[in-house]
Amino acid sequence: MQLLNKAVVTEHLNMQAAIDAIEELLHQQAANPNWIKAPERLVIETFSEDKKHSSGSHLSMPATIYDGEKEYTAVKLVTICPDNPSRDMPTTTAIITVSNNDTGEILAIMDGIYITQVRTAALSGIATKYMAKSDCQSVAVIGCGGMAYEQLNAVLTVRPEIKIVYLWNRNHEGAEQFKTSFAHDYPQWDVEIKVCEELSDAVRDADIINVATRATEGLFSIDQIKSDAHINAVGAYQATMKEIGNDVVASSSMVVVDDLAGSRHEAGDLIQAHDNSDCTWTWDDLSGDLQALATGALKEEATKSDGVTLFKSVGAASFDAAVALYVAKQAEQKNLGSSVDW
Repeated sequence: MQLLNKAVVTEHLNMQAAIDAIEELLHQQAANPNWIKAPERLVIETFSEDKKHSSGSHLSMPATIYDGEKEYTAVKLVTICPDNPSRDMPTTTAIITVSNNDTGEILAIMDGIYITQVRTAALSGIATKYMAKSDCQSVAVIGCGGMAYEQLNAVLTVRPEIKIVYLWNRNHEGAEQFKTSFAHDYPQWDVEIKVCEELSDAVRDADIINVATRATEGLFSIDQIKSDAHINAVGAYQATMKEIGNDVVASSSMVVVDDLAGSRHEAGDLIQAHDNSDCTWTWDDLSGDLQALATGALKEEATKSDGVTLFKSVGAASFDAAVALYVAKQAEQKNLGSSVDW
């Protein structure tokens, strides 16, 4: 069994590999639906009645993947701690185990923070690849927390022609920190990064808008963004949260989710839009999921779409499993991390 800390995972997992692993999973699911099993994740609210701490959550996310020869299980355990930034710690902490179902042998235990960030970003990268216009020049990053970092990397991976990045964060210092860190860590992206004082300034001219916040109401209106902008919304992971306004949802020519079942319970933006009697959007207007998008089932709709497009991500254990399995196989082949007899 290999023990893989964050440094090892970060060194041996890149965005293109994560995108490829998830796209392969989506094609496998379409061709062989029974090969991938991912029950709805268990979510336990934490500190819900403790006024000394911000309420967070603990998640258990198991999934099995059969690749035609072998079957594997990956289980991610996640704790979301909203107070952690004040402790100089990441908001999301996680570990993932990967085991061989033939024998039950655990192949690897790995840090799950970076995998969570990369797989979430890879989903947005795939959505951007198929939904955003081909000549994008700019992207806005709304919310500069841990998830936003790889979100930007994913968008630049599939749209390397982008030249300018607009940043906005509730805490201005956080945006400045993001700018410095991203330029240092990803020198291969030749982009101009601008920190905006006002959110409206960040989204006004953006071809792509990445949103990753814990907001509880829409952050911008439809008349504040370009008429053909593409939005990747990865925050608002609970029904009570919302970062994309009803007018934006209702005006979108195409709305795609990463996971059909999970979005019905956790995509706060869409749940609230559907439930609001003043909003015209309902679940019947949903274009489809990422699998349909990546396998071509939504190709005609994506080609014809000339308005705002929206991708809403809530995550699913199968996506973590695909990326974690890739890392575990790399670790086994290259003897990465620390080898431990269990």
